[in-house]
Formats: sequence, structure tokens, C-alpha cells
Amino acid sequence: MKLSPRFALDMFYLVGGVFLLVAAMTYTSGTAGWLAFGVGAAVTAAAGLTAIRATQPAVKVGHGLVALAGLWTLVAALTFTGATQTWLVFANAALLGLLAVADLVGHEVTTERVVHELVVQNAPEDRTTTKPLAAA
Repeated sequence: MKLSPRFALDMFYLVGGVFLLVAAMTYTSGTAGWLAFGVGAAVTAAAGLTAIRATQPAVKVGHGLVALAGLWTLVAALTFTGATQTWLVFANAALLGLLAVADLVGHEVTTERVVHELVVQNAPEDRTTTKPLAAA
């Protein structure tokens, strides 16, 4: 079974969001801000490139929204300080995780995914080739 690049990227965004959720409440606001800057830069770059190169509209929209959330994370991490920064990092991480889960769900309900999960059943028996019973 082949791993879809869209699924792998969505998992990357989700792990980044969960990491920032924990970091926002664990570390000081300065440390959480710099972690948010790093994760936001990585997410913005990956999601932005994916949204630009995608051919499917659903991927363009989903990863475009993730790129915007990552860009806002960059801005919030560099602009704000103290408790405001901590809560903005937390909220941005929650948004990032929510968008990643939404795109994962969108990936799972596409027709491409459904086609891969079809179950093939046995065809009905062909009765024209059966031989008559021999007389005893």
C-alpha cells in the first residue's frame, strides 16, 4: 500500500500543531514564540508549495488555508510578546491542527480514496457450462 503525499503532509501539519499546543503551555512565551516561528515557517513553506503545485481544487484550498494559518503563526510569533504571544501560539496551533484534521477527512472521502477501497465479489456461477448428470 502506497502512502499518499497529501496524507503525509497533513500528518506533518497535525504533528506540528500538536507540538505547538504543548509547547505553548509548557515553555516560556519567548521560547514558545521561537518554536512557533520555526514550525510556522516549515508549515507555510510546505503547504504553500503544495497548494501552488496541486492540480485538485480540494488540495489547493485545504493546503492554502493551512499555509495562511502557518503565515499567521509567523506573524503572531514575531509581533506579540508575553501572555498574548502564549495564547496566540496556542490558538494558532489549535487552528493548524483543526485544518490538518479537516484536510485529512477531505482526503479520506474523495472518490480517489473510495475507489481504492472497493471490494471485489465473486461473479455468479455460469450455468451454461455445467454438464448433465450421467444416467446411473
